[in-house]
Amino acid sequence: MASPMRSLLTDLSRYVRCFHVFLAKSTEHQTMKQFVEQQLPGLLASTGSGKSAINILSVGGGAGEIDLQIISAVQASYPGVAINNEVIEPSADQILKYKERVAAASNLNNVKFTWHEETANEYESRMKSEKKSQKWDFIHMIQMLYYVKDIPAIIRFFHSLLDAQAKLLIILVSETSGWETLWRKYGSSFPTDDLCTYVSSAHIKGILDSVGLKYKIYELPSRMDITCCFAEGDNDGELLLDFLTETYEFSKNAPPELKQQGSIREKRKARQKGVGNVRFSLYRKIRNFNKVSIRAVKK
Repeated sequence: MASPMRSLLTDLSRYVRCFHVFLAKSTEHQTMKQFVEQQLPGLLASTGSGKSAINILSVGGGAGEIDLQIISAVQASYPGVAINNEVIEPSADQILKYKERVAAASNLNNVKFTWHEETANEYESRMKSEKKSQKWDFIHMIQMLYYVKDIPAIIRFFHSLLDAQAKLLIILVSETSGWETLWRKYGSSFPTDDLCTYVSSAHIKGILDSVGLKYKIYELPSRMDITCCFAEGDNDGELLLDFLTETYEFSKNAPPELKQQGSIREKRKARQKGVGNVRFSLYRKIRNFNKVSIRAVKK
């Protein structure tokens, strides 16, 4: 009999709810905000020099919280310079929230926003069919490479859209994180339905080394409290389990042996540490790519 398990991405509205619980239980956005405020200005030091407008492409921009922080950092580095910010985002609900966030902001008079309700692959297909060759000063792909089918191809495509001195920023889970441990051990049991591919910084490093691109790596610590995942009937726990496993209603549809293995393992570790809460190490690796580089440099 076929497994009742299916990818969380088959229900985008539930995915968004799961994502919001993930943000509430983790330090994800706080960590990214710190990076944007402290590291990003230096990375973009020459990107907008001498330009009357700066073109930014957000791939998988979500509801725009991090995007607006990025724009604020660019504005601080290049005061008064016009910014063209285009967003690729497949969720209509996320785009609506993004637009509401923009409408409520007071410092975006010099920023033009354009939203494209489509995936990265759909954007690529459309650009090629329309034979457009828009160049960008800064492209960022934050936590979205898990949802493309051909990761090397999508990186090559967006890298090809960079103007001279432009930067491509990719943020994704580190190979040293708890997420890596979870998916390495149980990933083959989770349904992806060809909609999700687990990828960590180790995979991206291999791709970039193979084509000789220069890059820098920043590893930022992030934590998530997963205690609610072990509370029977806890709604946040159910949604967080779905997000961690990329599985729609994991608790209802996963086989008993799979649920038991993960639960017992984590609870035992928590008891051994003598703590009340179970915490999950995320560690994000952030890679910054220089368009004009020709060799890989490890940091």
